[in-house]
Parts: sequence; C-alpha cells; structure tokens
Amino acid sequence: MTDAGGDAELIAASGFAGVPDGFQRLWTPHRMAYIAAGPQVLRDDCPFCAAPDKSDEDGLIVARGETAYVLLNLFPYNSGHLLVCPYRHVATYDQATPEEVAEIGALTQQGMRVLRRVSRCDGFNIGMNQGAVAGAGVDEHLHQHVVPRWSADANFFPIIARTKALPQLLGDVRQAVADAWND
Repeated sequence: MTDAGGDAELIAASGFAGVPDGFQRLWTPHRMAYIAAGPQVLRDDCPFCAAPDKSDEDGLIVARGETAYVLLNLFPYNSGHLLVCPYRHVATYDQATPEEVAEIGALTQQGMRVLRRVSRCDGFNIGMNQGAVAGAGVDEHLHQHVVPRWSADANFFPIIARTKALPQLLGDVRQAVADAWND
C-alpha cells in the first residue's frame, strides 16, 4: 500500500488473510522483476558493458582493475556470488587478450580470499558458461562466476521449490566485499 504522498508504508502481516499453519514462508518478492521479465531480462543493452559506467553501488561493482572488474551477480546462486568480467565486450575466453586473462585470474583469486574472510565460506564453484547452449545467461559478454559455498548450504529449496534462500541484501554484500577488497 502507499500513503497519500505515494510512499510505501509498512503493514503488519498479522492482518493478512490466510489460515495459520505450521509452514514457514520464504518471501522473495525482489525475484519478481527477474521472473516477470522472462528469458530476455536486461538484454536491450549488455549489462556487463553498462555496469562500469554506473557508480559502484548502482552497478554492484566491488573492484575495478585495468582490463577487468568484479561485480555481484544480480540474480545470485548464493550470497556473495561474484562475476569477473573484462571491460571489453568479447563473448568467449579464447577472444580475451593475455592481459585480460591474467587479470581475470588475479581478480578471481582476490575475490576468493575476500569471500573467505567476509563470509567464512568453505569452498567455491568457479566457472564460465561459454554460449547460450552452455548455459550462459549473458552469452555475448565473457564473465567468470565465483560462487561461495558452505558445507550446509544445500537444501531442498532449489530442487523442490525452485527457490534460493539468500540471507543478505545485494547492497549489504557489495559493501562488505568492497570494504574488504584491499585489506
């Protein structure tokens, strides 16, 4: 609901319709922007070309290098899910220059060190999906995933409910990772 000035106001959930039961609810309304947009979300412009032109906060950027940069995934698999991208618009790893490859590697290593310190993760999934057929959501701009993992992070949500529980807001994660980047 909104008040007379058009601002959102909070309403106590206890007044909502429904019958109390034993189920806990995981509400993820922020995901509706992604779901409603369909498979072509954010495709009018390349999101990885656009991000460096924004402020670090608006672009979810945690670190900038000479040829590549690091940002949070807008639709993360886990809290702290980083993407390492070259500034240059190239689609596949074999099109990257030796300098871009070296910096992508160095930024990935630094990202791992920072995530271990900030989130105390137990391991990582690291990889690149090259092309739409290989699962790349943005197949026209090279990017490497750095996904922190914890020993107890797997549960039934992704399998049964196609839902991922993310305990932190993107802005809070971006700030924590950016603050720890140069420590």
